[in-house]
Amino acid sequence: MTFWKNKRVIVTGGAGFLGKFVVDKLKSRGCREIFIPRSKEYDLRKLEDIKRMYTDFPPQMVIHLAAVVGGIGANRENPGKFLYDNLIMGIQLIEQARVMGIEKFVATGTICAYPKFTPVPFKEEDLWNGYPEETNAPYGLAKKMLLAQSQAYREQYGYNSIFLLPVNLYGPGDNFDLNTSHVIPALIRKCVEAIKNGQHEITLWGTGTPTREFLYVGDCAEGILLAAEKYNKSAPVNLGTGFEISIQNLAELISRLTGFTGNIIWDSSQPDGQPRRCLDTTKAKREFGFTAQTSFEEGLRKTIEWYVRSAI
Repeated sequence: MTFWKNKRVIVTGGAGFLGKFVVDKLKSRGCREIFIPRSKEYDLRKLEDIKRMYTDFPPQMVIHLAAVVGGIGANRENPGKFLYDNLIMGIQLIEQARVMGIEKFVATGTICAYPKFTPVPFKEEDLWNGYPEETNAPYGLAKKMLLAQSQAYREQYGYNSIFLLPVNLYGPGDNFDLNTSHVIPALIRKCVEAIKNGQHEITLWGTGTPTREFLYVGDCAEGILLAAEKYNKSAPVNLGTGFEISIQNLAELISRLTGFTGNIIWDSSQPDGQPRRCLDTTKAKREFGFTAQTSFEEGLRKTIEWYVRSAI
């Protein structure tokens, strides 16, 4: 608890899905000075806004969560935007943090940075052994460059930045917009709306055969703060559960938990994305004692309950 007592912390994306959980956990740990930049005041793609933010609130630590993200469809429609916005934000935030003498920078990457055909479970050492899955490669590569920057800056300048690789997140407060959401909120919304509208089938993208791993957002926030407190190396670290489930089995599980009893139609003309995703999580446990605590079904129930309440 004393680690955070007198820390001044900037949390980019602190008003977002993951950011709200991180900020709540910071407060519960006794952090009293937390700054959450809002895009209408600080456009983190603009160098002058970053400099002004660091001057307005000189922090000892930056936790960089802000990102332009979306599911397969959003990535396919916005490859240039996703690459540029994420790359320019991260590169300039880290550079100015170094220049201004900010003590530590915590960067969050993405599971999308791994090569398309990474052996399962994904080990951090496999990160550079191939090109990412094509539909989200621009986003994944933009975030992966922050790892290269982190390592280069530690080598040349002795700058303390770390790089974390969270697997796909889910939980209360997720993005349920079907145009930009990830798979779990999209499935929940489709099932809940089908029940409400008396529909007897829902259509889902792909074949249902790819596998994914999911991490409850509250667990991810805990992992980020444990790393911020205890980890001071530039080698990347996975944050996940080590549990993988096929999209078909996920759809059947969410159908059961929501009470949807209709048919699931698979539109195989739409892309599946990466064939498999499952992380080796031993490094996070070894380096800073992180193990996910929320069971998958428990996390899904909390997410469904939140969505049903918010959708009323």
